[in-house]
Amino acid sequence: MVFTESSLLLPSGSNSRKSNVPEDKWDLAYIVYFSLGFGYLLPWNAFITAVDYFSYLYPDISVDRVFAVVYMVIGLVGISLIILYRYSSKAFLRINLGLVLFVVSLLIVPLVDAFYVRGRVGVIGGFYAAAFAIGLSGVADALVQGSIVGSAGELPERYMQAVIAGTGGSGVLASILRIITKAVYPQDASGLQKSANLYFSVSIVIVFICMVLYNMVHKLPIMKYYNELKVEAAAANGDSGPPTGVVWRSTLWDIVGSIKWYGFGIVLIYAVTLAIFPGYITEDVHSEILKDWYPILLIAAYNVFDLVGKSLTAVYLLQNAKVAIGSCIARLLFFPLFLGCLHGPQFFRTEIPVTILTCLLGLTNGYLTSVLMIMIPKAVKSQHAETAGIVSVLFLVFGLASGSVIAWFWVI
Repeated sequence: MVFTESSLLLPSGSNSRKSNVPEDKWDLAYIVYFSLGFGYLLPWNAFITAVDYFSYLYPDISVDRVFAVVYMVIGLVGISLIILYRYSSKAFLRINLGLVLFVVSLLIVPLVDAFYVRGRVGVIGGFYAAAFAIGLSGVADALVQGSIVGSAGELPERYMQAVIAGTGGSGVLASILRIITKAVYPQDASGLQKSANLYFSVSIVIVFICMVLYNMVHKLPIMKYYNELKVEAAAANGDSGPPTGVVWRSTLWDIVGSIKWYGFGIVLIYAVTLAIFPGYITEDVHSEILKDWYPILLIAAYNVFDLVGKSLTAVYLLQNAKVAIGSCIARLLFFPLFLGCLHGPQFFRTEIPVTILTCLLGLTNGYLTSVLMIMIPKAVKSQHAETAGIVSVLFLVFGLASGSVIAWFWVI
């Protein structure tokens, strides 16, 4: 498909500027937004990918499920506060602060392990430190994800697609690192520790690169062009500055009303996905053939197909909102299907059905997420596109938080 400026509401008399859109030379702006999506999800993937290490240290704790609840609930509260007080801070400052907090959170686990835990099993203080680190990462995610998605919402749809595809690439990298470390390092205390340190080290480097790229992207001609359009559009629409509290709450409510069905679809997507992945994959299904490689390969399959789904919108973007939202509702069928993999007929409990369902879970998660996130900024006036993008992240995080809680109960 051809990406256009159709989602932007240009001021009167600016049509002549459409023909003067600077070229995104070497797709640099696209690459930066892909990298930002890649980077802000990588810390979460690092913590989850290192779950074997945490499970070794704290065998009596359901680490992946605890981490999911802490990360998602804190992220939900954080993004809610950002929406309510959006005009009290600049996106530029929020994103840079969030990236710094990501680095700090990723440093906590290896430092605590080196100077306090030292590989000892059951040191509960170490688990609290890890939980604090992932909570801090949740705060960073609220700062970074909402602001990046919001800024991408003001741009042509290819940049939102880049951000969402980047999140899929993050999961694929995490799976590749997990497969490499399992093949190279022994699966003992020392090997698991080296694996975890590699995940966090790579994540720190990539987040730092994202910080550099983000602070450079605004200098690109194409970004300057769209920033100027934003200013012109605000002036044409009589935007004289930040609204008062009462006016802003009324405007915010109108924005939520305009995108509520898209948001409902996003909540369903992630409530279903997080209820099943990664807890069900890592704890509930087993293979006599693949043994401890089974959950690793299933997670890799999910991540690869999630990336495929998020990339497909660059080729074909579903335009029918009713079909997209109906597809999100249809994903509820994954619950009885995956439950059948535990309690159904013998064939249904083998590796092939579980693998196929996991791939479909990832593919539908990726594609429908990308479709709805691209649609949302178009459903409101251009001056509210950024806010709509941030609100879409609120729906997404609410779905993640709901799914992380449902994960504790739905498998019986």
